[in-house]
Amino acid sequence: MSTNNAGRKLSLETRAIHAGEPSPRIGGAITLPIFQSSTYESTREDNYHAIPYLRLNNSPNHLSLHAKLADLECTEAGLVTASGMAAITTALLSVLKAGDHLLVQSGLYGGTHTFITHDLPQLGVSFDFVDLNDPGEWQTKLRSNTRAFYAESMTNPLLTVGDLPAVVDFCRENDLVSMIDNTLASPVNFQPATIGFDLVLHSCTKYLNGHSDIVAGAILGNEEHVQAAKLKLDHYGATLDPHACFLLQRGIKTLSLRVNKQNSNAMAVARLLEKHPKVTKVNYAGLPSHVDHHRASKLFRGYGGLLSFDHCEGSLGAHQLIDRLNLVTEAVSLGGTETLATIPAESSHAGVSEAERNAIGIGSGLVRLAIGIEGEQDLLDDFTQALSN
Repeated sequence: MSTNNAGRKLSLETRAIHAGEPSPRIGGAITLPIFQSSTYESTREDNYHAIPYLRLNNSPNHLSLHAKLADLECTEAGLVTASGMAAITTALLSVLKAGDHLLVQSGLYGGTHTFITHDLPQLGVSFDFVDLNDPGEWQTKLRSNTRAFYAESMTNPLLTVGDLPAVVDFCRENDLVSMIDNTLASPVNFQPATIGFDLVLHSCTKYLNGHSDIVAGAILGNEEHVQAAKLKLDHYGATLDPHACFLLQRGIKTLSLRVNKQNSNAMAVARLLEKHPKVTKVNYAGLPSHVDHHRASKLFRGYGGLLSFDHCEGSLGAHQLIDRLNLVTEAVSLGGTETLATIPAESSHAGVSEAERNAIGIGSGLVRLAIGIEGEQDLLDDFTQALSN
């Protein structure tokens, strides 16, 4: 972990700027250049995976990012990938093999859910979904061949927060690899490795990059686990290209500024919506009314920029609201500087039956908001006028 000369730990804001940067600076450049080269001069490495070659994820752009991201998440090592799903799938396949069993949190991101339910069985890996608030259930689903436990810091789009410390304890007691997707919290709000998670995963497309202009992922953890993931990634070929590395490196430097503003904006919007008669429920862990507010307050430094709410007029009301917003764009993804809105029943959960959606709280009138860094009052005014018409 980065420290100053007096041994005091530097702030995350400072580390986001300085951690992982080359020393001495390359050609004196303040900004790390883009190394648009696929191959590099060999120093007769005796390990294939150490050969300096772009697909092996060891260009100067990659190595700097690996160090910076590991520092921010307080892990020993890091690895960037070509997408968030590349990070998730590579990490899972570096831990699991045919004949193994996986415990999985219910309510996962759709892409992860599909990979686990459709692809892993074809590779001979079995799984069980569990309630992250019911450790007793975890014990009943545990098998002799269980190898890992997969969770998310916050779920999308209902923003539930499970008993994450209990997951870590359970994994330690049963010799399981604990894995967590920390995309929605970001290291600004939560660092899972500090409570004992073995592997921390990110879609860097979201908050880490923060500008809606690249797709990238990251795998962070101890040297052993990250090296195992690198061996897989080197063969799978899901390498992040140098220009995307450059953009991610640049985006990370303003991570704290952006996320803290998104935390503040989201809280203000959530409070406004909760008081409006056309809104029946708001899902945001920062609100005392949220079922997991107390737990989130103990774990997180902030509650993130994502929230969702139910419009009292269902699908029609949800669509009309989005159409009336002037500062909000209807689009998928999150974590950028701009505020986005989407209807999960028609996007992320379109492949789930209506009965299943309703059972988990994703009705046709649920709107998901990915709050940006616009002026707080401007956003409040926009939502007020859109709800008033």
